[in-house]
Amino acid sequence: MFGIDDPQVWGAYLLCILGAVFCAVYGVVNWNKGDEAIHPEDKQWVEGEKKELL
Repeated sequence: MFGIDDPQVWGAYLLCILGAVFCAVYGVVNWNKGDEAIHPEDKQWVEGEKKELL
C-alpha cells in the first residue's frame, strides 16, 4: 500500500500520527490549567528564594 511494504514503517507512521493527535488533545484539555490561586506556602518559598539570591 502506497509503496511501503514493511509493517514496521507503517507502525512508525501510525505512532507518529497517534502521538501528534494525543499531544493536540492533551494541549486542548490542559489549555488554561495553571491559573489556580497561589498558596501562602508557595509565596513564602518564593520570598525565601529571593532573599537567598540577594
